Amino acid sequence: MKKLFELSKKETKYVIGLMSGTSLDGVDVALVEVKNNWIETRIDLLGFIEYPFPDGLKSLVLRNSVKETSNVEDISQLNFLIPQIYTEAIETLCNQINFDMEKIDLIGSHGQTIHHLPNSTEYFGHQVCSTLQIGDSAVLAKLTGKITVGDFRPSDIALGGQGAPLVPYFDFLLFNSTEKNRGLLNIGGISNITILNKEKGQNNVLAFDTGPGNMMIDILMRRFYEKEFDDNGAIACSGKLNEDLLIALITKDNFIESEPPKSTGREYYGMEFLLPLFDEFVNVSSEDWLHTVTKFTAYSIYRNYEKFVMEETKLNELFISGGGAKNKFLYESLAHYFEGIEVKVIDEIGVSSDAKEAICFAVLANETISGNPSNIPRTTGATKPTILGKISLP
Repeated sequence: MKKLFELSKKETKYVIGLMSGTSLDGVDVALVEVKNNWIETRIDLLGFIEYPFPDGLKSLVLRNSVKETSNVEDISQLNFLIPQIYTEAIETLCNQINFDMEKIDLIGSHGQTIHHLPNSTEYFGHQVCSTLQIGDSAVLAKLTGKITVGDFRPSDIALGGQGAPLVPYFDFLLFNSTEKNRGLLNIGGISNITILNKEKGQNNVLAFDTGPGNMMIDILMRRFYEKEFDDNGAIACSGKLNEDLLIALITKDNFIESEPPKSTGREYYGMEFLLPLFDEFVNVSSEDWLHTVTKFTAYSIYRNYEKFVMEETKLNELFISGGGAKNKFLYESLAHYFEGIEVKVIDEIGVSSDAKEAICFAVLANETISGNPSNIPRTTGATKPTILGKISLP
C-alpha cells in the first residue's frame, strides 16, 4: 500500500496502456510517459505495438461471447490466459524500444469484453445490468510485478450507467478547444463519438456509441473472401450501392435511432443481425454488399450526429481514429456525409489513430490512482461521477 501511495504522488510516470477490442485481432500496447493528472495531464507516446493473438484464440473468444456456444471452463481459462498474452506483449514492446521494464510504474488494462448487457432487466426480483471483461488484472499484476488498474466499466454500471464509452474523459483532457467545436470519432468494431463544445466543460461532454464500425464489414469479408478486413476499403470501393439493401439495414437497425446515453456491441451487430438479410438479398454481389454496408456504417454515424448533436453543437472539425481510419472508402463516405466539416485522421494532429485507445487506458489508470473520477455521467447515464477500475497490487 505504501508503494501505491508513493506512486499516486509521483509527478511523472511510465504507464503501459492495454486495449483489446471487438475486432479480437490482438492487443494494442502503448508505453506512455504521463505527467500530472486531470486537466494538467500531459502525455508522450514512447512506443506502441499491435501484438497478435495466437491462431484460434479469436474464434474461441467469439464462441464464448455468445450464450448459445459459451462454456464456463473456457471462460475461466481465458481469464487467466489473456494476462499471460498481455505480459508477453508488454515484454515485446519493451524489447523493441530498448526500454527497461523495471522502469514501468503502472499498467492500465481494459481487458477483453465477452459480454455487455447495459440495459436493466428483471432478474430474481432485482433490476440487473452487467458487463464482463476477462483478462484478470490481479493475474496481470502478479505476472508483471506492476500495479495494475483494470475492469473499468463495472463501477459506472453499478451507478446506473452504460459502462461506456470511457474514452470521452480522455478526449476532453487532451483535445478540448476554446476556439472550435470538435468531434472525436473512434471506429473500432463499434463506432463511438465524443462531442467537445468549445463553450462547455467536462460535465457537458456528450459521447455515445453510434452503431457499427468495422464489425459488419469484417463479418462480410470473412463470409465472402475468407479475409479479416477490407484493406483500404478497396473491395467496397469496387462495388455499387444497393438501395434496397441500404433501406433494409436502416429499417432493421433500432439502435441508431435510440437516444443517448447508449452503448452496444457484438450482441447486437454480430452475425445474427445480418443473417436474415443474407437470405433476403441472396442475389446481391459480394462487392455490392461491402459497398452498401460500408456506406450504411457512414450513414449511421452521420444520422446520430444529425439527430442528437447538431442542434446543440455544430462541429467545425471531426477527427477519426481506430482501425476504420485506415478504410479509405469509409473515410470518403464520412467526408461526403459531413460536408462542410473538416474531417481528418487524428494522426494529422500528432496522435496515433492506432494507439489512441491504448493511450487512453494508460491515462485512465493514472486518473484512478490519482483519485479522480473519470466517467462522465452525461455520456454513460450514471447517477454521479465515480473513480473507475480495480487496483491490483503485484
